[in-house]
Amino acid sequence: MARRPVKDLAAAHYGCVVTAPERIVRAGQAEGLARSAVDWMVARSAGSDFSLYSGQAGILLALHEAQKHFKDRALSDAMALTADMLAADLDEVADSSLYFGLTGCAVALHATGRDGDAQRAAMLVASRCSGGRWGEMFELLFGNAGIGIGALQMGDLDLAVGALEPYLQTATTTSHGVNWAVRPTPARSHHIAHGTLGIVYALAAVGHAANRPDFVELALEGACDVVGRNEQMPDGFLVPHSDPPHRPDIIERYSFGWCNGPAGDAQVFRLLRWITGDRRWKRLADGCWHTIRTSGLPQRTRPGFWDNNGRCCGTAGVLALALDRIVEEGDDFEFADVLVDDLLARATVDPTGARWSNYEHRATPSDLEPQLGWAMGNAGIVRELLRYARVCQGRDDAYATPWPDHPRAVREGVEPT
Repeated sequence: MARRPVKDLAAAHYGCVVTAPERIVRAGQAEGLARSAVDWMVARSAGSDFSLYSGQAGILLALHEAQKHFKDRALSDAMALTADMLAADLDEVADSSLYFGLTGCAVALHATGRDGDAQRAAMLVASRCSGGRWGEMFELLFGNAGIGIGALQMGDLDLAVGALEPYLQTATTTSHGVNWAVRPTPARSHHIAHGTLGIVYALAAVGHAANRPDFVELALEGACDVVGRNEQMPDGFLVPHSDPPHRPDIIERYSFGWCNGPAGDAQVFRLLRWITGDRRWKRLADGCWHTIRTSGLPQRTRPGFWDNNGRCCGTAGVLALALDRIVEEGDDFEFADVLVDDLLARATVDPTGARWSNYEHRATPSDLEPQLGWAMGNAGIVRELLRYARVCQGRDDAYATPWPDHPRAVREGVEPT
C-alpha cells in the first residue's frame, strides 16, 4: 500500500512556476489515479444505499463520467449493471429527496438513458407529496428544493414548479430579504446544502426555465438575506452556518466547502449572474473565491480544519469551483494544481485501486474507512480529477452529466444550458 507524504504540501507549492509540460504530467497523474479509483469503486458494492449522496445513484454518474472520458467497454458494462440494480429496487426506496431518495435515482437513470425507469421514479415522487411537502426537511438535500431541481434536470417542469411553489407562501421577511424554516428547530441555515442558498438556487433555476419571474424575484430576496450576513466585506465572503447556531457542539460556525461554505455559495452566485446579467453576483462569487484562497485550505492547519477530500465538504468540491473559474474567468491553474496535488498525495493506492480516507480528529482511529459515493468518497473525487485532466489537456471541460445544483461553466456572453 502506497501513500505519499503530505505535510505542508500546499504551502510548498505556492510560488512555484509550473510549466505547461509539467501540468500535462500532473494531468496524466490525475487521470491515472482517477482510473485506479474507478477500479476500486467498481469492485465494491454500495449495498442497499441507492442515494445520489453516498450510494448507487452517485456511483452511476461517476461511472458515466469515467466511461465518457476513457471510452472503455468494461465501464459501460459496470454502468449497465449499476443501473439495473438501481432500477430493480426503486419501489424499496422510501425517501423521495434528491440526495437521499428517489429523485436522485431518477436523475441518475435519466442521465444514463434509462428514461422509462426515471419516469417511474418521478411518478412515485409526485405521488408521495402531502400538503405541498415531502417531509419535515424543506431544503435542497432532503426537501422540496432538491426535488425541484432534480425534476428540472429530467425535463419535468410540472413537478419542478409544484415542488417550488410552497416557498412562495412560507418565506419569512428578514432585515435584508427573506429566508425559510428548513428543519423542525429554530435555526435558520444559510448555505446551499441545508439552507437559504439551496432554496435560492432552486427558485432561480426553475423560475428561469419555467418563465416564473415570481420565483426568480423571491430567489433574489433570499440571496440578499444571506449577503446581508457577510462577515468579510468588502473583499471576501464568509457567512456563518446558521442562526441561532444549529448543534454548535458538533458543527463549526464557519465552513469553506460546497455544503455550508463559500465553495457552494459561489455556485449560487454564478447562476444568479447568468440569469440576471447583474455583475454584482460575479463580485460576490469573486469574494467567495478570495475567502477560499486565503483560508489556508487544503492544509490541515488545526484539528477539525480541512479533514475531508470529498465533493460535499472537502477538496474535490473546491476543485470544481477552481475549474469553473479557469473556464469562465481565465484564472490561472495555480490553486487548482495545489488542490490536485493534495488529492494525489492523500490517496491510498495498492493493487486493489485508489481511495481516500477522510479524517475525524475526535475519533480513534482518526482515519475513517474509505467511501464509494459522491459526497465523501471516490465517486465525487473521480469526476473532478477527470475534469481537471481534460481542462489541462484542452479537451471538453463539461461533465458527462451536469450535477443538478452545479451550473455549467461557460465563457462571458454565452448562456449556460
